[in-house]
Amino acid sequence: MNYQNRNYGIANPGYIPAAQGAPAMFATPGAEGPSAPPASMFDSMPGYEGTVAGGGGGFLPPPMPAFPAPQPDPAPQQPHWNIPSITEDTARDAFILFASSKCCYSKAPAKDGVITNMEAFNTYRYRLETFTETRSTEWSHEPYNGQTVDAFAQPPPGPWDIPAKSPSFFLDGKETVKVPYTSSMKPCHVCLGMGRKPCKDCAGAGNKVCWVCNGSGYRHGDDRCHHCVGRGRENCSRCHGQGSKQCDTCHGKQQLLVYIKLTVKWTNNSDNYVVEQLSGLQVDNLSKVSGKELFRDSQYMVYPLMGFPDPAVVSASQRLVNEHQAKYSQTSRILQQRQTIELIPVTKVTYLWKEKSHIYFVYGNEFKVSADNYPATCCCTVM
Repeated sequence: MNYQNRNYGIANPGYIPAAQGAPAMFATPGAEGPSAPPASMFDSMPGYEGTVAGGGGGFLPPPMPAFPAPQPDPAPQQPHWNIPSITEDTARDAFILFASSKCCYSKAPAKDGVITNMEAFNTYRYRLETFTETRSTEWSHEPYNGQTVDAFAQPPPGPWDIPAKSPSFFLDGKETVKVPYTSSMKPCHVCLGMGRKPCKDCAGAGNKVCWVCNGSGYRHGDDRCHHCVGRGRENCSRCHGQGSKQCDTCHGKQQLLVYIKLTVKWTNNSDNYVVEQLSGLQVDNLSKVSGKELFRDSQYMVYPLMGFPDPAVVSASQRLVNEHQAKYSQTSRILQQRQTIELIPVTKVTYLWKEKSHIYFVYGNEFKVSADNYPATCCCTVM
């Protein structure tokens, strides 16, 4: 059947002839199918009754384990660690490099300032990482190209029974899977199973009023319009005079494969705690540097630290382990946890320049420098 002769099931308020040689169809915008698929497109699948279309679906709580979860191994006892203070030469070299990186800073204070005191403030940073797997389902569709239709051939497997290959621990990842035995073939809801949609520019007519002569067919009295050759109308450029375009949803196939899509996400959830130190350096600066790793414990579930010399680290470990357990175990499957402790060196340097005392900080393995009140700056203008 010719597409232009098909009945959309709505009243046809009028028909405008297409340009010569071009088939045309008139249809109002209401003739198009809905953009969102109707609920009737989706079958009721056992175990997936609450699945909806779009929006990513809701997270599915993992099933209760068939066997008791393995108990975490207790963390080893930690000795008291300390990082030796940096030398005066290291502090000065870091300060000179810092001043050299600033276009408006004179290097004189860094080179000629006399260091009068160096005080170490070694700082602990505790980090807890919980590597989780979450699963969600939603109804999805794609153009039908002869794919397998297997809905109701047998009950579909549960969302947590479908195998998925996880990435390495503590690396984020994502995988989408068609749930077996949920695929069915349905008429496209957007084009109503026709494979084409009325052109919006010409309302399905295939032609539009000539913009040169405004539909009269003439210009300047009896001069025939050269643009439309006197017809008063021109072919629609968007649909090339066809009055319709291929449906973007089904790609002209008229049918859709409708199925349940399972989305599996692996996420490394990380929280840090930096022990307050009284040096005066802003704690935010420490997020940009690394320290010496003193301790690492990685297993299915970790125990909170015990016996660590700094009680603030012990308290942070107990709090974060409990928080992660409560936060992620309800909607996710915990695959692995890891806790680490870094010791970040912070050195407060006091120096004398032009008979005035000033301070700067050297911190991290990278020997970063913070000097908020550098005593020799100038105003620069970039031309």
